[in-house]
Amino acid sequence: MISVVIPIYNEELRLFQSLESICSYFKCSEFDYEVIVVDDGSVDNSAGLVKSSMEGLDKNIYLIRNRRNRGKGYSVRNGFLHAKGRYLLFTDADLSTPIDQVEKLLMSLKAGYDIAIGSRALEESDIQASQPLYRQLMGKVFNVLARMMILPGFKDTQCGFKLFTREAALEIIRRQRVDRFSFDVEMLYLAGKYGYKVKEVPVTWSDDPVRNIRVVKDGLRMLIDLFRIRLFALLGAYE
Repeated sequence: MISVVIPIYNEELRLFQSLESICSYFKCSEFDYEVIVVDDGSVDNSAGLVKSSMEGLDKNIYLIRNRRNRGKGYSVRNGFLHAKGRYLLFTDADLSTPIDQVEKLLMSLKAGYDIAIGSRALEESDIQASQPLYRQLMGKVFNVLARMMILPGFKDTQCGFKLFTREAALEIIRRQRVDRFSFDVEMLYLAGKYGYKVKEVPVTWSDDPVRNIRVVKDGLRMLIDLFRIRLFALLGAYE
């Protein structure tokens, strides 16, 4: 079984379409599946849409609600803790990476890797709609800093499309400390620290112009979290 975890915060404008795409794909595939939507304290009708989808779209959809806004990293961990699958995928609600790209990641796990991460930065990656220039610059600076401080060797740590074996996912999330955007970097650092094999996989990707990102505030938070991860590592907090 594949468990698909979708962390959401105020996603009512596009959530139903994304759920429909995911369920339609898996209904036509060979995989058993479940779709776990983790609502991170939304103040719109996101939870209501999920409940409607559970009743009318697909019985394999489940809803988890955080009591308050805790962050994307916390929401992914919460979803993974409730997942039943042999393989655990988390994906952004906008499906910037189409759900069918999971087949590429799954091939890597079947070849012996423990984690496969979608990448927009490899030569074979197919970028169909690019981010605005300021977002591209922000992402490149963040990835350079992440490689310098924590993760040498990865070209793209922030693509919201990552697949784990169950064992790797549960081992990593029980050691995590970062709740918000830089949780991806922490996951990959812990994967390397504990000997899990990670494959960076080129994927198809399109920018969604409707994003719940505050460039300055969230950018600073991501940078601060890089320093926190580095400090946790130096202090032995991940042992």
